Amino acid sequence: MEILKLIILTIVMIMCTSLGIMKANRYKLRVIDLSEIKKALNLIITKMRYTYEPLPDLFKEVSKDLNANIANIFNKSNIYMDELNAGQAWEKAVDESTYNFTNEDINIIKSLGKLLGKTDLEGQLMQIELTNKLLDEQILQATNLQNKNTKLYKTLGATIGLAIMIIFI
Repeated sequence: MEILKLIILTIVMIMCTSLGIMKANRYKLRVIDLSEIKKALNLIITKMRYTYEPLPDLFKEVSKDLNANIANIFNKSNIYMDELNAGQAWEKAVDESTYNFTNEDINIIKSLGKLLGKTDLEGQLMQIELTNKLLDEQILQATNLQNKNTKLYKTLGATIGLAIMIIFI
């Protein structure tokens, strides 16, 4: 009976530690996703300036170089642009995609759609550059949160698991 109790408590300890690690990884994934969308916007700026390709083609091409979460936003936007204007397609794609952003991040990313396809090339480039600057601030904030909270959640998960083990032993 004692062996079964020890096995169950060990499983609880492992589960608590795993939950702490999973919570800590969410901070890391947010930084990665923000960096990826910034990378994508920089690629779009470059391609818009030098190739003059239409937005759907740009989005399709840029999505090939990104991680799955962010590539999905650009792929869906490309598909939705067949039926909707660029801004509506962008917002709908952001709403339907899976990512690790906060509400503030999402609002910044959605704001990009306001001028997509509605102004001349320079107006769109300025909107993308503004979004890039706002994303820089979000990346800095996300990195600070990651540095602060990653160790906290990993330690907290292990400590709670250990506390539960001690209480039931």
